[in-house]
Amino acid sequence: MTIPASFIQELIARADVVEIVGRYVQLKKAGANFMGLCPFHGEKSPSFSVSPTKQFYHCFGCGAHGNAIGFLMEHAGMGFVEAVHDLAGQYGLQVPEDDASPEERARAAGQRQKQATLSEVLEKAGEAYRKQLRQSPGAIDYLKGRGLSGEVARQFGIGYAPPGWRTLASVFPDYDDPLLAESGLVIAGEADENSEGKRYDRFRDRVMFPIRNVKGECIGFGGRVLGDEKPKYLNSPETPVFSKGRELYGLYEARAAFRERGYALVTEGYMDVVALAQLGFPNAVATLGTACTTDHVQKLFRFTESVVFSFDGDAAGRRAARKALDGALPYATDVRSVKFLFLPAEHDPDSFIREFGADAFARFVGEATPLSRFMLEAAREGCDLGSAEGRAHMASNARPLWSALPEGALKRQLLTEIAEMVQLSAQELGELWLDWCRG
Repeated sequence: MTIPASFIQELIARADVVEIVGRYVQLKKAGANFMGLCPFHGEKSPSFSVSPTKQFYHCFGCGAHGNAIGFLMEHAGMGFVEAVHDLAGQYGLQVPEDDASPEERARAAGQRQKQATLSEVLEKAGEAYRKQLRQSPGAIDYLKGRGLSGEVARQFGIGYAPPGWRTLASVFPDYDDPLLAESGLVIAGEADENSEGKRYDRFRDRVMFPIRNVKGECIGFGGRVLGDEKPKYLNSPETPVFSKGRELYGLYEARAAFRERGYALVTEGYMDVVALAQLGFPNAVATLGTACTTDHVQKLFRFTESVVFSFDGDAAGRRAARKALDGALPYATDVRSVKFLFLPAEHDPDSFIREFGADAFARFVGEATPLSRFMLEAAREGCDLGSAEGRAHMASNARPLWSALPEGALKRQLLTEIAEMVQLSAQELGELWLDWCRG
């Protein structure tokens, strides 16, 4: 997709960088410019300047600078094309695409309109769920029992879906609207003996966690039961605006904290994220009931150069970590840090901090296993390095892991380490792997 340079220039000229930045940063007039706290690094005195005449922002502290498009890319983690479309939409402009046919342009425009409409429907449901929470003592008691404050519940937009089968009918007058099913709020299918018809609410008697994209738009929900019923967690289905393999819960809320704390902490559940935010770790996110993917990792590295994956220390946690390793390897460049944190089997991050304190957890994070060590451990698992057969087995296990790494010093060092462990020279091991590829 190629966007004409002339349109980019027109868009930058049309956009008001003060207005765009001001939606995310509190700005105050300072002479000819506006000043605020930089959203790209932690600071107590404002050094972030936005110029309405130059249509440009610049931080005198960290050096971040750019125009309105650049701000959306840096702050919201958008790609260039996405940022252009987002900004153009705010000013009612249609983005021309040099290499797109009229049919493709119409289809793309229709898709963007559908996504915007579905997000509006989900936002309306989220507002209704928040109102229901205020009227539901049982749900409030559950959240208080988990140690959550009203402030953090408001920050994450937590709500409650009542037990009724068609509660949303009081929110959406046209309960048969196809958008309710397409957004995942309503299930449309065969009549159920208890569902009073063929359409009924997907989420019932659950604490509701809105899932937001990097722009802050609601794209889905996660619902947790108040007791021990199954399934404990229920996510929105795949929709035109929501794909659990690409989205991370809490990313919108945690973006600024990544820079302040210096890393992103990836956990396993909604409650981990919310509890950690309250306990002093607002830089936590969670996968949405699925293994960590390369899309997740790529999205995280738009905001930070350091990621720590947190897992339970049991066998299931190790399996999840192994999948996260596969997702992280292609992005483990020489300037990035990836670590794996394994908590004691009886703890999750919330319980660990409450028992041992935030400082102890921070030290635990600092001592997490580096990607290089975990990769070597994964490669040698089940291999007896005291035997030629075991060393050959490790060489076979290591090849796909090592091959997934991007070129650089880390990849070369690990080749040497693997070669030493299997008692070959780096050249011999490299030639062996090359022969295997040819074979």
